[in-house]
Amino acid sequence: MITPQRLSLARLPTPLQPLDRLSETLGGPRIWVKRDDLTESIGSGNKIRKLEFVMAEALQIGASVVITSGGVQSNHCRTTALIAAKLGISCHLILRGKPPTSIDGNLLLDELLGATISYASAAEFTDLDGLYAKTEQSYQAQGLRTYSIPIGASNPLGMWGYINAAEELKTDFVKHSFEPDYILSAIGSGGTLAGLIVGQQLCQLPGKVAGFNVANDKSFFHDKITSDIANWGQVFENELPPPAIHIMEGYVGPGYGIAGPEVFDCIRQVAKLEGLVLDPVYTGKAFHGMLESIGKGLLDNSSNIVFLHTGGIFGLFPHRDSFTRPDSPQA
Repeated sequence: MITPQRLSLARLPTPLQPLDRLSETLGGPRIWVKRDDLTESIGSGNKIRKLEFVMAEALQIGASVVITSGGVQSNHCRTTALIAAKLGISCHLILRGKPPTSIDGNLLLDELLGATISYASAAEFTDLDGLYAKTEQSYQAQGLRTYSIPIGASNPLGMWGYINAAEELKTDFVKHSFEPDYILSAIGSGGTLAGLIVGQQLCQLPGKVAGFNVANDKSFFHDKITSDIANWGQVFENELPPPAIHIMEGYVGPGYGIAGPEVFDCIRQVAKLEGLVLDPVYTGKAFHGMLESIGKGLLDNSSNIVFLHTGGIFGLFPHRDSFTRPDSPQA
């Protein structure tokens, strides 16, 4: 099997920690959290694991500009901007939405890290390939070499981040002397879950890998992840058995990046009980979905459940108004 080059960018391994107060309060299985929100300071979250491999290729081809895309509060874009700054490469971000009246959260960090930002409407974003091509051409006309990264770095190369994480998890389970019934994660672009599924097969990781989609629907991600895994097998010359893809839907809420009050209540509860901070775009929705699934008895009377904390804390701040208590004193 072909294995790609990799940069050492994340602070690994990340800890696996039990949430015992929360588990006791719920009266259900023991919940553990894989703290991938601790992979780096500003670059925290799951994206940096993928970018260790993707940015290695960018350096290998001699790219002077990396181009990627996402929402205005994209964790992936913020992490790409950070790594580009560390490596001395220019970064161009194509963000879906209008320029905000105030800069906050991930977008503030994008600006501080020196990324060039262009905005695209929802309609323009439907032709993302065209936006990439136009941006590439503008830099190439200046004699610069470009390297384009898909949303979330979710491609066969980026999948290696969570193929390796599966091996790390297996070591965690030996250290803590248990085997999980489930390993759960949010699904935003599909690359993290695809990598975990491949990693599970390669290193015989115990437990059922499943995810909660925070955008689109179950059918979309089933097709996307199936395609990603097939592409990975072709690129890296490793044919795997047809994967089992488990997606638990019903927790997108009003839409991508928009959370209902139940998600903000979940974030507040987990923060108060465990000092663990989730975000309303990815981990808050998925964690809420996990707790509801436990309450409904949908997780097969599990004894141990592992939740992958994929980061996203900087995306919390633009939602500050949703955490204002009704009885809070007014300024």
